[in-house]
Amino acid sequence: MPVVDVHTHMYPPAYMELLRNRTSVPYVKSFPDDPSAGNRLVILPAEDTESTSRGRPIGPEYFEVSEKLEFMRRHGIDISIISLANPWLDWLPSDTAAETARQVNDDVERMCTDNEGKLFAFGTLPLSAPVKEVIEEVERLAGLPHHRGIVMGTSGLGSGLDDPALDPIYATMEKHEQLVFLHPHYGLPTSAYGERASDYGHVLPLALGFPLETTIAVTRMLLSGVFDRFPRLNVLLAHSGGTLPFLAGRIESCIAHDAHLKKLGKLEGRRDVWDVLKNNIYLDAVIYSEVGLKAAIDASGVGRLMFGTDHPFFPPLDEGETEWLSVKMNSKAVESALGYDRKADAVMGGNACRILRLPS
Repeated sequence: MPVVDVHTHMYPPAYMELLRNRTSVPYVKSFPDDPSAGNRLVILPAEDTESTSRGRPIGPEYFEVSEKLEFMRRHGIDISIISLANPWLDWLPSDTAAETARQVNDDVERMCTDNEGKLFAFGTLPLSAPVKEVIEEVERLAGLPHHRGIVMGTSGLGSGLDDPALDPIYATMEKHEQLVFLHPHYGLPTSAYGERASDYGHVLPLALGFPLETTIAVTRMLLSGVFDRFPRLNVLLAHSGGTLPFLAGRIESCIAHDAHLKKLGKLEGRRDVWDVLKNNIYLDAVIYSEVGLKAAIDASGVGRLMFGTDHPFFPPLDEGETEWLSVKMNSKAVESALGYDRKADAVMGGNACRILRLPS
């Protein structure tokens, strides 16, 4: 069974050109007076500081196909489902978003065609465009031979994933059986981490902010009835669902005991959290530990988990180091939780081949 990476990012040429021509977030910053600083990717307002430490280093591993293929070879990955990394296209002006989305998605499709059987993709939507144009791109992506779904963040059209204005888009995704890969970007307000948060690098926003952002977004979808209205809408959650597998019972209990929801008549006939987790939610295995992976398995079932690496983020810190600790931790978690049997093979690639219609 091939090893499949469902959570791996690339910035294609059309997107890199956009970032390099910008001077406000998001953008790529160069330092002509200090070539040793290299280029920096600035995708969050908090990273936009007047120093060479702004953002994060960005090298060819972010945008060169050869680097992706070498990473795959070194780590025994047979197929990668590449997706644009945050912040996607949410920041584009409304009148140019649709055309830019087509260019970016076509760039990615060409990468996949040129590397037949090795690369597939999740497409990107022009969510700042009029809803009609967003729907047109959903339908177009469904017809591209190497695209297997859509990646999107938690803001939706700007008001969250529980926004009723998303319903026509959800309906189109459901109609065309487009899997939605839901990925965080915005995290929590910086104030949530306390006065000394900057002393701890990116640990607090990445370890806590991203998972909680995902959990909040999906819980809002549940509370607003998205999965009741669209019972065949399928969502792949990044980072093993954030904290959703662990907190699902508490979420369900709080819903069942909420007098406000009862008064509004929203407790009758609703699907519970566990039903949605086992029938609409897929989880990647980007959780780095046996404990977290077992929680994901218990919540959604081993047949709904798929291996991922989050490449090119979390690279090795030591010069000359070639094995990525992040990849080793994820594969080790699968081995520790499931051993060497068919269930482990399913998580490492079999489930993705079945769910995403890949060559096996």
